[in-house]
Amino acid sequence: MPVQIKQVKSKGDLRKFIYLPDKLHKNHATWVPPLYSDEWKFLNPKENKALSYSDTILFLAFRDNKVVGRIMGIINKNHNKLNNLKNGRFFLLESVNDQEVVHDLISSVEKWVRNKGMEKLVGPLGFSDKDPQGFLIEGFAHRAIIASLCNHKYMIDLITGEGFTKEVDLLDFVIAVPEKIPEVYDRIFQRASRKEGFVILEFTKRKELRSFIIPVLRLMNECYSHIYGFVPIEENEMIKLADQYIPILDPKYVKAVTLDGEIAGFAIGIPDFSEGLQKSRGRLFPFGIFKIMKAMKNTDRVNLLLGAVKPKHQNKGINVMIAVKFFETAIAEGIKELESHLILETNTKMLGEVGKVGGKFHKRFRIYKKDLQ
Repeated sequence: MPVQIKQVKSKGDLRKFIYLPDKLHKNHATWVPPLYSDEWKFLNPKENKALSYSDTILFLAFRDNKVVGRIMGIINKNHNKLNNLKNGRFFLLESVNDQEVVHDLISSVEKWVRNKGMEKLVGPLGFSDKDPQGFLIEGFAHRAIIASLCNHKYMIDLITGEGFTKEVDLLDFVIAVPEKIPEVYDRIFQRASRKEGFVILEFTKRKELRSFIIPVLRLMNECYSHIYGFVPIEENEMIKLADQYIPILDPKYVKAVTLDGEIAGFAIGIPDFSEGLQKSRGRLFPFGIFKIMKAMKNTDRVNLLLGAVKPKHQNKGINVMIAVKFFETAIAEGIKELESHLILETNTKMLGEVGKVGGKFHKRFRIYKKDLQ
Protein backbone atom coordinates (compact mmCIF):
# COMPACT_ATOMS: atom_id res chain seq x y z
CA MET A 1 0.00 0.00 0.00
CA PRO A 2 1.28 3.53 -0.75
CA VAL A 3 2.14 5.93 2.05
CA GLN A 4 -0.47 8.56 2.87
CA ILE A 5 0.56 11.82 4.57
CA LYS A 6 -2.00 13.64 6.66
CA GLN A 7 -1.68 16.97 8.42
CA VAL A 8 -2.61 16.81 12.11
CA LYS A 9 -5.69 18.93 12.72
CA SER A 10 -7.93 17.06 15.18
CA LYS A 11 -7.35 16.07 18.81
CA GLY A 12 -7.58 12.44 17.75
CA ASP A 13 -4.78 12.91 15.24
CA LEU A 14 -2.74 14.75 17.86
CA ARG A 15 -3.15 11.82 20.23
CA LYS A 16 -1.87 9.44 17.53
CA PHE A 17 1.06 11.82 16.94
CA ILE A 18 2.03 12.03 20.61
CA TYR A 19 1.79 8.32 21.43
CA LEU A 20 3.28 6.83 18.23
CA PRO A 21 6.76 6.43 19.83
CA ASP A 22 5.19 4.09 22.40
CA LYS A 23 4.54 1.62 19.58
CA LEU A 24 7.72 2.13 17.57
CA HIS A 25 9.98 1.67 20.63
CA LYS A 26 8.01 -1.12 22.30
CA ASN A 27 11.00 -3.50 22.40
CA HIS A 28 13.73 -0.84 22.45
CA ALA A 29 15.58 -1.51 25.73
CA THR A 30 17.49 1.79 25.98
CA TRP A 31 14.60 4.04 24.91
CA VAL A 32 13.01 6.17 27.62
CA PRO A 33 9.54 7.59 27.01
CA PRO A 34 8.92 11.28 27.49
CA LEU A 35 6.59 12.43 30.20
CA TYR A 36 3.49 12.45 28.01
CA SER A 37 1.75 15.15 30.03
CA ASP A 38 4.65 17.42 29.05
CA GLU A 39 4.25 16.40 25.38
CA TRP A 40 0.66 17.63 25.43
CA LYS A 41 1.82 20.93 26.96
CA PHE A 42 4.64 21.24 24.42
CA LEU A 43 2.16 21.19 21.55
CA ASN A 44 -0.39 23.45 23.26
CA PRO A 45 -0.18 27.18 22.36
CA LYS A 46 -1.59 28.08 25.77
CA GLU A 47 1.27 26.26 27.49
CA ASN A 48 4.24 26.73 25.12
CA LYS A 49 5.22 30.35 24.48
CA ALA A 50 7.50 29.30 21.59
CA LEU A 51 4.44 28.47 19.50
CA SER A 52 3.52 32.17 19.49
CA TYR A 53 6.70 33.22 17.65
CA SER A 54 7.11 30.14 15.47
CA ASP A 55 5.29 28.64 12.51
CA THR A 56 4.65 24.92 13.00
CA ILE A 57 3.04 22.00 11.25
CA LEU A 58 2.50 18.34 12.18
CA PHE A 59 2.24 15.41 9.77
CA LEU A 60 1.34 11.75 10.24
CA ALA A 61 2.23 8.98 7.80
CA PHE A 62 -0.19 6.11 7.24
CA ARG A 63 0.21 2.82 5.44
CA ASP A 64 -2.71 0.42 5.19
CA ASN A 65 -4.62 2.68 7.64
CA LYS A 66 -1.91 2.29 10.30
CA VAL A 67 0.23 5.15 11.61
CA VAL A 68 3.83 4.42 10.59
CA GLY A 69 5.54 7.79 11.06
CA ARG A 70 5.31 11.40 12.20
CA ILE A 71 7.19 14.68 11.88
CA MET A 72 6.97 18.28 13.07
CA GLY A 73 8.04 21.23 10.96
CA ILE A 74 9.19 24.41 12.73
CA ILE A 75 10.19 27.88 11.60
CA ASN A 76 11.52 29.73 14.63
CA LYS A 77 11.07 33.29 13.43
CA ASN A 78 12.78 34.82 16.48
CA HIS A 79 15.91 32.71 16.03
CA ASN A 80 16.03 33.30 12.29
CA LYS A 81 15.70 37.06 12.79
CA LEU A 82 18.37 37.20 15.52
CA ASN A 83 20.84 35.23 13.41
CA ASN A 84 19.87 36.43 9.91
CA LEU A 85 18.87 32.91 8.83
CA LYS A 86 16.24 31.37 6.59
CA ASN A 87 16.15 27.99 8.31
CA GLY A 88 13.34 25.55 8.73
CA ARG A 89 13.59 22.70 11.23
CA PHE A 90 12.29 19.17 11.46
CA PHE A 91 11.57 17.71 14.87
CA LEU A 92 9.89 14.72 16.54
CA LEU A 93 10.64 12.54 13.50
CA GLU A 94 9.68 8.92 14.18
CA SER A 95 9.23 6.18 11.60
CA VAL A 96 9.23 2.50 10.94
CA ASN A 97 12.30 1.30 9.03
CA ASP A 98 10.99 2.40 5.64
CA GLN A 99 12.71 4.90 3.35
CA GLU A 100 9.46 5.76 1.58
CA VAL A 101 7.82 6.79 4.86
CA VAL A 102 10.71 9.09 5.84
CA HIS A 103 10.95 10.45 2.30
CA ASP A 104 7.28 11.43 2.24
CA LEU A 105 7.40 12.96 5.73
CA ILE A 106 10.58 14.96 5.05
CA SER A 107 9.30 16.02 1.62
CA SER A 108 6.11 17.35 3.22
CA VAL A 109 8.13 19.53 5.61
CA GLU A 110 10.54 20.60 2.84
CA LYS A 111 7.63 21.77 0.70
CA TRP A 112 6.07 23.61 3.63
CA VAL A 113 9.26 25.50 4.61
CA ARG A 114 10.11 26.29 0.96
CA ASN A 115 6.69 27.87 0.53
CA LYS A 116 7.52 30.09 3.50
CA GLY A 117 10.78 31.26 1.93
CA MET A 118 13.22 29.06 3.83
CA GLU A 119 16.51 28.04 2.22
CA LYS A 120 17.76 25.33 4.59
CA LEU A 121 16.27 22.50 6.67
CA VAL A 122 18.01 21.36 9.87
CA GLY A 123 17.17 18.83 12.55
CA PRO A 124 16.21 17.09 14.63
CA LEU A 125 15.89 20.45 16.38
CA GLY A 126 13.03 21.85 18.44
CA PHE A 127 12.34 25.46 19.31
CA SER A 128 15.64 25.88 21.14
CA ASP A 129 18.64 24.04 22.56
CA LYS A 130 16.56 23.19 25.65
CA ASP A 131 14.53 20.71 23.60
CA PRO A 132 15.95 17.27 22.68
CA GLN A 133 18.21 17.72 19.67
CA GLY A 134 20.14 15.58 17.23
CA PHE A 135 19.87 11.90 16.32
CA LEU A 136 21.94 9.56 18.45
CA ILE A 137 24.77 8.23 16.24
CA GLU A 138 27.13 6.73 18.86
CA GLY A 139 26.41 5.20 22.26
CA PHE A 140 23.38 3.06 21.45
CA ALA A 141 24.15 0.65 24.30
CA HIS A 142 23.42 3.31 26.92
CA ARG A 143 20.00 4.19 28.24
CA ALA A 144 18.61 7.59 27.32
CA ILE A 145 18.26 10.37 29.88
CA ILE A 146 15.78 13.20 30.30
CA ALA A 147 15.56 15.69 27.40
CA SER A 148 17.63 13.61 24.98
CA LEU A 149 16.70 11.54 21.95
CA CYS A 150 17.05 7.77 21.63
CA ASN A 151 16.36 6.81 18.05
CA HIS A 152 16.70 3.47 16.31
CA LYS A 153 20.02 3.02 14.45
CA TYR A 154 18.19 2.78 11.14
CA MET A 155 17.12 6.43 11.40
CA ILE A 156 20.68 7.48 10.52
CA ASP A 157 20.54 5.67 7.18
CA LEU A 158 17.01 6.90 6.48
CA ILE A 159 17.84 10.58 7.05
CA THR A 160 21.12 10.49 5.12
CA GLY A 161 19.22 8.69 2.37
CA GLU A 162 17.23 11.91 1.98
CA GLY A 163 20.36 13.95 1.22
CA PHE A 164 21.04 15.28 4.72
CA THR A 165 24.61 15.84 5.91
CA LYS A 166 26.21 16.86 9.20
CA GLU A 167 25.42 20.29 10.57
CA VAL A 168 26.97 19.90 14.05
CA ASP A 169 27.59 17.20 16.65
CA LEU A 170 26.87 17.27 20.37
CA LEU A 171 28.78 15.11 22.85
CA ASP A 172 27.73 13.52 26.12
CA PHE A 173 30.19 12.45 28.84
CA VAL A 174 30.12 10.44 32.06
CA ILE A 175 32.17 11.68 35.01
CA ALA A 176 33.07 9.24 37.78
CA VAL A 177 32.54 10.69 41.25
CA PRO A 178 35.86 10.45 43.16
CA GLU A 179 36.08 8.93 46.62
CA LYS A 180 37.46 12.24 47.82
CA ILE A 181 37.99 15.69 46.34
CA PRO A 182 41.21 15.78 44.27
CA GLU A 183 43.94 17.81 45.97
CA VAL A 184 44.41 20.17 43.02
CA TYR A 185 40.71 21.01 43.10
CA ASP A 186 40.75 21.46 46.86
CA ARG A 187 43.67 23.93 46.61
CA ILE A 188 41.92 25.97 43.91
CA PHE A 189 38.68 25.86 45.91
CA GLN A 190 40.36 27.15 49.08
CA ARG A 191 42.07 29.97 47.20
CA ALA A 192 38.97 31.01 45.21
CA SER A 193 36.53 30.83 48.11
CA ARG A 194 38.67 33.28 50.14
CA LYS A 195 38.22 36.00 47.53
CA GLU A 196 36.26 38.94 48.88
CA GLY A 197 32.57 39.03 47.94
CA PHE A 198 32.17 35.41 46.80
CA VAL A 199 29.42 33.42 48.52
CA ILE A 200 28.60 29.77 47.82
CA LEU A 201 24.88 28.99 47.80
CA GLU A 202 23.51 25.54 48.62
CA PHE A 203 19.89 24.57 49.11
CA THR A 204 17.87 22.10 51.16
CA LYS A 205 14.27 23.02 50.27
CA ARG A 206 12.54 23.57 46.92
CA LYS A 207 10.92 26.80 48.12
CA GLU A 208 14.43 28.26 48.50
CA LEU A 209 14.91 27.87 44.74
CA ARG A 210 12.05 30.18 43.80
CA SER A 211 13.99 33.45 44.16
CA PHE A 212 17.10 31.88 42.63
CA ILE A 213 15.80 30.30 39.45
CA ILE A 214 14.83 33.51 37.61
CA PRO A 215 18.28 35.14 38.03
CA VAL A 216 19.79 31.85 36.79
CA LEU A 217 17.67 31.91 33.64
CA ARG A 218 18.67 35.55 33.06
CA LEU A 219 22.30 34.49 33.34
CA MET A 220 21.59 31.77 30.77
CA ASN A 221 20.46 34.44 28.32
CA GLU A 222 23.79 36.17 28.83
CA CYS A 223 26.01 33.08 28.67
CA TYR A 224 24.26 30.91 26.09
CA SER A 225 23.88 33.41 23.25
CA HIS A 226 26.62 31.64 21.24
CA ILE A 227 25.08 28.16 21.66
CA TYR A 228 23.67 26.58 18.51
CA GLY A 229 19.88 26.96 18.38
CA PHE A 230 19.65 29.09 21.53
CA VAL A 231 16.77 31.54 21.80
CA PRO A 232 16.68 34.09 24.68
CA ILE A 233 14.05 33.28 27.29
CA GLU A 234 11.45 35.96 27.93
CA GLU A 235 10.50 36.86 31.50
CA ASN A 236 7.07 35.21 31.34
CA GLU A 237 8.68 32.04 29.96
CA MET A 238 11.08 32.05 32.91
CA ILE A 239 8.18 31.93 35.34
CA LYS A 240 6.63 28.98 33.50
CA LEU A 241 9.94 27.13 33.38
CA ALA A 242 10.39 27.69 37.10
CA ASP A 243 6.90 26.32 37.78
CA GLN A 244 7.63 23.31 35.56
CA TYR A 245 11.04 22.31 36.89
CA ILE A 246 11.17 23.31 40.56
CA PRO A 247 8.82 20.46 41.62
CA ILE A 248 11.17 17.84 40.14
CA LEU A 249 14.49 19.39 41.17
CA ASP A 250 16.40 18.02 44.16
CA PRO A 251 17.70 21.14 45.94
CA LYS A 252 20.87 19.28 46.97
CA TYR A 253 21.99 19.26 43.34
CA VAL A 254 21.59 22.98 42.75
CA LYS A 255 24.76 24.96 43.42
CA ALA A 256 25.55 28.63 42.86
CA VAL A 257 28.15 31.27 43.59
CA THR A 258 27.26 34.93 44.07
CA LEU A 259 29.51 37.96 43.98
CA ASP A 260 28.23 41.01 45.84
CA GLY A 261 24.73 39.50 45.79
CA GLU A 262 24.69 38.79 42.04
CA ILE A 263 24.65 35.28 40.57
CA ALA A 264 28.12 34.72 39.13
CA GLY A 265 27.82 31.02 38.30
CA PHE A 266 25.59 28.00 38.83
CA ALA A 267 25.07 24.31 38.12
CA ILE A 268 21.83 22.34 38.20
CA GLY A 269 21.60 18.56 38.27
CA ILE A 270 18.81 16.06 38.77
CA PRO A 271 18.88 12.45 39.99
CA ASP A 272 18.48 10.15 37.00
CA PHE A 273 14.89 8.90 36.90
CA SER A 274 15.03 7.27 33.45
CA GLU A 275 14.28 3.84 34.91
CA GLY A 276 11.18 5.27 36.58
CA LEU A 277 10.00 6.77 33.29
CA GLN A 278 10.44 3.39 31.62
CA LYS A 279 8.44 1.60 34.31
CA SER A 280 5.71 4.25 34.28
CA ARG A 281 5.66 4.27 30.44
CA GLY A 282 5.76 8.06 30.59
CA ARG A 283 2.50 8.36 32.54
CA LEU A 284 2.30 10.11 35.89
CA PHE A 285 -1.02 8.59 36.92
CA PRO A 286 -2.26 6.56 38.56
CA PHE A 287 1.03 5.10 39.86
CA GLY A 288 3.72 6.48 37.55
CA ILE A 289 4.65 9.34 39.86
CA PHE A 290 5.61 6.86 42.60
CA LYS A 291 7.81 4.84 40.21
CA ILE A 292 9.57 8.02 39.12
CA MET A 293 10.09 9.20 42.70
CA LYS A 294 11.45 5.78 43.68
CA ALA A 295 13.89 5.84 40.75
CA MET A 296 15.13 9.30 41.76
CA LYS A 297 15.67 8.11 45.33
CA ASN A 298 17.50 4.91 44.42
CA THR A 299 19.69 6.03 41.52
CA ASP A 300 23.48 6.30 41.76
CA ARG A 301 23.69 8.74 38.83
CA VAL A 302 22.95 12.47 38.52
CA ASN A 303 22.27 14.18 35.20
CA LEU A 304 23.73 17.66 34.83
CA LEU A 305 21.10 19.86 33.19
CA LEU A 306 22.46 23.40 33.12
CA GLY A 307 25.51 25.34 34.17
CA ALA A 308 27.25 28.63 33.40
CA VAL A 309 29.66 31.22 34.75
CA LYS A 310 29.12 34.90 34.03
CA PRO A 311 31.62 35.90 31.29
CA LYS A 312 33.26 38.68 33.32
CA HIS A 313 33.84 36.26 36.22
CA GLN A 314 35.31 33.37 34.26
CA ASN A 315 38.83 32.17 35.12
CA LYS A 316 38.33 33.13 38.76
CA GLY A 317 37.85 29.59 40.06
CA ILE A 318 34.05 29.76 40.25
CA ASN A 319 33.66 26.61 38.15
CA VAL A 320 35.95 24.73 40.56
CA MET A 321 34.02 26.04 43.59
CA ILE A 322 30.80 24.69 42.11
CA ALA A 323 32.39 21.39 41.04
CA VAL A 324 33.81 20.76 44.51
CA LYS A 325 30.44 21.38 46.17
CA PHE A 326 28.74 19.13 43.61
CA PHE A 327 31.26 16.35 44.25
CA GLU A 328 30.90 16.73 48.03
CA THR A 329 27.15 16.24 47.81
CA ALA A 330 27.48 13.36 45.34
CA ILE A 331 29.99 11.58 47.61
CA ALA A 332 27.74 12.04 50.65
CA GLU A 333 24.70 10.73 48.77
CA GLY A 334 26.44 7.67 47.31
CA ILE A 335 26.32 8.94 43.72
CA LYS A 336 28.79 7.11 41.48
CA GLU A 337 28.50 9.02 38.18
CA LEU A 338 27.53 12.39 36.74
CA GLU A 339 26.32 12.60 33.15
CA SER A 340 27.23 15.86 31.44
CA HIS A 341 24.31 16.13 29.04
CA LEU A 342 25.00 17.57 25.58
CA ILE A 343 28.02 19.76 24.81
CA LEU A 344 28.61 21.20 21.35
CA GLU A 345 31.72 19.77 19.72
CA THR A 346 32.79 23.38 19.05
CA ASN A 347 32.56 24.34 22.74
CA THR A 348 36.24 23.70 23.44
CA LYS A 349 36.16 25.53 26.77
CA MET A 350 33.44 23.28 28.21
CA LEU A 351 35.00 20.16 26.72
CA GLY A 352 38.23 21.14 28.45
CA GLU A 353 36.46 21.52 31.80
CA VAL A 354 34.88 18.06 31.45
CA GLY A 355 38.26 16.61 30.58
CA LYS A 356 39.83 18.09 33.70
CA VAL A 357 37.41 16.16 35.93
CA GLY A 358 37.97 12.90 34.04
CA GLY A 359 34.90 12.91 31.81
CA LYS A 360 34.70 9.88 29.49
CA PHE A 361 32.95 10.02 26.11
CA HIS A 362 29.51 8.42 26.32
CA LYS A 363 27.28 9.41 23.38
CA ARG A 364 27.31 11.47 20.21
CA PHE A 365 24.28 13.21 18.71
CA ARG A 366 24.11 14.82 15.28
CA ILE A 367 22.01 17.65 13.90
CA TYR A 368 21.65 17.30 10.13
CA LYS A 369 21.21 19.90 7.38
CA LYS A 370 19.95 20.07 3.80
CA ASP A 371 20.23 22.99 1.39
CA LEU A 372 16.83 23.67 -0.18
CA GLN A 373 17.97 26.20 -2.76
